[in-house]
Amino acid sequence: MIKSTGRPTRRSLLGAGAGLLAAPALLPLRPAPAIAAAPMLGAVAPVFSRFRLGSFEITAVSDGGAMVDGPWPIVGEDRPREEVEALMQANLLPPRRFQPGFTPVLINTGRELVLIDAGNGAEGFIPRPAAGRLADHLRSAGIAPEAIDVVALTHCHVDHIGGLVEEGRAAFPNARYAVGGIEFDFWRSDERLGAPEGDNERNSALLFRKILPILADRTTLLQPGDEVVPGITSVAAYGHTPGHLAFHLESDDRRLLVWGDCAHHEVASLAHPEWSALFDMDKQQGVATRRRVYDMVAAERLPVLGYHTSFPSFGFVERAGTAYRWLPATYQFAE
Repeated sequence: MIKSTGRPTRRSLLGAGAGLLAAPALLPLRPAPAIAAAPMLGAVAPVFSRFRLGSFEITAVSDGGAMVDGPWPIVGEDRPREEVEALMQANLLPPRRFQPGFTPVLINTGRELVLIDAGNGAEGFIPRPAAGRLADHLRSAGIAPEAIDVVALTHCHVDHIGGLVEEGRAAFPNARYAVGGIEFDFWRSDERLGAPEGDNERNSALLFRKILPILADRTTLLQPGDEVVPGITSVAAYGHTPGHLAFHLESDDRRLLVWGDCAHHEVASLAHPEWSALFDMDKQQGVATRRRVYDMVAAERLPVLGYHTSFPSFGFVERAGTAYRWLPATYQFAE
């Protein structure tokens, strides 16, 4: 007689397994109690993105995530609408709606907080709550508007200067300002008020007049090559407006270009820099500036923060034949 060792054998395991497999057929099936469906929480998008550039800390801040009609005629106004729509479809984008992005940039140099552009505010291109959210989103990023030392402007269209004022007062009460001298003189001229009612040029001129008392005695007028603060230098990028500037950042041999409105769409503007841009005030100069700037950043592999590219609006440009292509940054600047 063989005594059991107490250890399971292959035969006993197989037998037990067969019994377990068969067991459910012998038991009545009962429905499990229903679990309540989880509520829909809604889409969420980030409102700021932060990274290091040498010893600088850069924070891209969304002024809002509005969807608008386009990109035609904002980009490609001189082309058939269908041609622009076909380009969007080829790039898996909606043909008649796009998210232009409004992305001011905050630079902490270690000594000063410098904000480049101020968003739409209450009277900008896109009404609240779809845009005009810069102050709220700065607070989300841990920055009080009172902490801003310098506001530098690429140009004075409404979606870049609207956020300078809130309820008739300076939104950044302790800041001084920097703007191109050509730009400042252009918008201060009475001639700008002669544009038709509702025109972007007229709206910008009217808003500039409201802001002028705040800017007047606290503003440095820049020429290309001037420093805003050490490590932040103005670069001529004329055409979109007469005195439009970009800003070159450099810290510890790391470089970046904040290019303002050198693109209004990261696909259409770069694929066809020769296409006319609706809000360019000098169309031919706008084309020449796009080609020059795209060629420079592509050749020098210079990272870019673009105001109207999809948030967080940070990427690179590469040549694509005779045109260019936007490459969103991923982890190149991750610590």
